[in-house]
Amino acid sequence: MSDLDTARDLAGGALASLEVSRQRIDDLNVYPVPDGDTGTNLALTTRGIVDALDAITASDRPTLVREATRSALMSARGNSGVILSQIVRGAAEVLGEAETIDSTAVAHAFRGASDEAYRAVRKPVEGTMLTVIRELADAAEESAGPEVEPAELLKGLVERGEEAVARTPQQLEVLREAGVVDAGAAGLVELVRGLAATVSGEPLAEPPEREEPALEAIHLEPSRYRYCTTFVVEGDGLDSQALETELDRMGDSLLIVGDPEALKVHVHTDDPGAALSLGTSVGTIEGVEIADMHRQTEQREQRLLSALPGGASRAGVVAVVAGGGNRRLFESLGAEKVIEGGQTMNPSTADLLEAVDALAADEVVLLPNNKNVVMAAEQASRVAGKPVHVVPTESIPAGLAALVAFNGERSAEENAAAMREAAQQVTTGEVTVASRDASVDGIPVRAGNYLALLDGKAVATGPGFDEVTRSLLERLLAEPHDVLTVLKGEGAPPLNGFLDELARTHPDLELDVHEGGQPHYPLLLSAE
Repeated sequence: MSDLDTARDLAGGALASLEVSRQRIDDLNVYPVPDGDTGTNLALTTRGIVDALDAITASDRPTLVREATRSALMSARGNSGVILSQIVRGAAEVLGEAETIDSTAVAHAFRGASDEAYRAVRKPVEGTMLTVIRELADAAEESAGPEVEPAELLKGLVERGEEAVARTPQQLEVLREAGVVDAGAAGLVELVRGLAATVSGEPLAEPPEREEPALEAIHLEPSRYRYCTTFVVEGDGLDSQALETELDRMGDSLLIVGDPEALKVHVHTDDPGAALSLGTSVGTIEGVEIADMHRQTEQREQRLLSALPGGASRAGVVAVVAGGGNRRLFESLGAEKVIEGGQTMNPSTADLLEAVDALAADEVVLLPNNKNVVMAAEQASRVAGKPVHVVPTESIPAGLAALVAFNGERSAEENAAAMREAAQQVTTGEVTVASRDASVDGIPVRAGNYLALLDGKAVATGPGFDEVTRSLLERLLAEPHDVLTVLKGEGAPPLNGFLDELARTHPDLELDVHEGGQPHYPLLLSAE
């Protein structure tokens, strides 16, 4: 087996383990702020590494190290993801130089990972994933030796890691008060669990059982700052210290990692536009992610309350969604069942019925999120064995707006009424690529050109993404709005200029940017 195959297997094993425990880890999160998405952030960061390794053919170690470290940096999400990217960097650089990958080399890799992680954090706090990576390094160095195989070492590290995670409430007061362990630390151990299973060739061991949350872990004060903002700055001779000094004045939870050619920035702030402007002043920005942590905290609270005895939801939500990022977004907002589908891949009535029947809730709200799915959804509602109410959303942005109004304690009928009203309050925008020459709403469109739709009606077309998107944004924001949600599609061109421009021209507009991953539509927008 080549080094490339080995690296792919290890990354895939780590991702599989994280995915199994992603929701459990999301629900643990209370530190450094209750943003409720640590499991998702760790999984998405690891997914970036998996995708990068799948895309290359070179198998020499220097190339593998470079691809693994860069992909971890570029895909890092949130505090936990940025720290994980540095753990990957430290471990990969050590393994890249090792003549033989034995247990001693693995122990050195854990030490390199620990050292790099601590260097990345300006004010390290014990009782977090930093503590656990350091204790894993200590344990690895104690146990490694000629007679110990890497598989045996990693198995032992999983046990030591679980013990270290269990101690985190003793080291951090906020964890002790909430009655939970550190989410990042728990995620790190799941990653190691995946590595151990891959190296040993054994099935992935079951993670710890998901426990019912204590009330103290559910009702949390929101972060002082509202927006978790991450982006990458690329340029020449980037000065991380200078950038850090400026960003430090804007918020907290600041992390800047990377090298003079590429820096990953993570900051919690009330002014993400100003943070992005700082990035564009020194280089080119990409990979922008802006998440409303206050909204995440409210959603997490509602989700966890439903898990308590007597707190089961009366109604549940089935949504039809295209794109991995959009799927995770709908799940985080409370959709219990998400069906892959949309433009060119419409689910059948039978598919929708199967999803409805799979829900434990007595009643269901169905979000088709595409005009071609509405009829099948309505047919499913007529033949289902439980009450099903269709909110006839015709786009993913409209579905998201509707889902924000969902309350599991209300009936499906009450929810459907509130969700219809919420969807009607949103103005939606879409940028797609024309598949053939046509006249759409009186506008001649050429095959291969971009086409902009405002609330489903064609408003602009042309060969350039920038000009078409700018025209759409002008119309979309002609009336005052408070929030603009941006969903980047599969293969979407960079949005750096637009985001920076919006921050300047609409300083009071809240931006909520996500990697939606939807096919056929490079950009989906909603303004409310």
